[in-house]
Amino acid sequence: MEKTFSQWKKQCVNKLDLSKKGSVDADIEHVVSLLNSCEQYFTTSSCSGRTILIDGAPESSDVQKQNCVWLFVSHQKCTSDDLVSGLARSRRDAVLKFEPFVLHVQCRRLEDAQLMHSVAINSGFRNSGLTVSKTGKIISAVRSTHGLEVPLSHEGKLLVEHEYIHFLAQIANEKMEENLRRIHRFYQNLQSALPTEKLQRLQIPDPPVSQELQDPPHRLETEKEKNETSVYKRRRKREQHQQTDCCHGDGSSSQVPDLDDCLDLFT
Repeated sequence: MEKTFSQWKKQCVNKLDLSKKGSVDADIEHVVSLLNSCEQYFTTSSCSGRTILIDGAPESSDVQKQNCVWLFVSHQKCTSDDLVSGLARSRRDAVLKFEPFVLHVQCRRLEDAQLMHSVAINSGFRNSGLTVSKTGKIISAVRSTHGLEVPLSHEGKLLVEHEYIHFLAQIANEKMEENLRRIHRFYQNLQSALPTEKLQRLQIPDPPVSQELQDPPHRLETEKEKNETSVYKRRRKREQHQQTDCCHGDGSSSQVPDLDDCLDLFT
């Protein structure tokens, strides 16, 4: 398993980025670099969060992005003028969506996945979970639920007033601000959770500096209190007194943590 994980990581890090954008989003470049510098993790896909306006087929009950026309997309804040301009090109069923930060991380061991899940939950990503494939790949998904999806036109005809579009732009921007704050907390919690001796000496980009990333004082205190009793803090204390075995699948049940109280398993 040790050799296989290393091979998976090398293959993933060296392959071309096949996403629509073709590169890591600037707001999470520091997060991706930090995880890829760790021997027990590497990222397989990510999105910092985005507001999109897509035109789908009227007969389709499901919005399938691959079959839609992208009228507008931004990983930053949007304006009502952006949305109105996009809607002017709608010929089918236009839907406005805000999709929050999502990150998929392949983990070396179940214990590493437990750590990642704990960090994600404590950072506000309550929809995070874990999958284990038949080939032994352990993927931790960091996700939240503060999305937005609103239909705005049908067969090219606008269904709402411009005042409502302006209101939706404000809502989407508020969600983007909260999204960036959660990413900032996630990065800070990762730095606290990851043992420094396991980080390779790589240049990690500095996180974006923005007032939007600053948590209110009472929220910072709440996260601090949570961290003091979190799973990953307890794990760090254990690692100071024992040597960690980096091999997974050795058949020893004592090496597998109890995941029932902190992991959602998705098949």
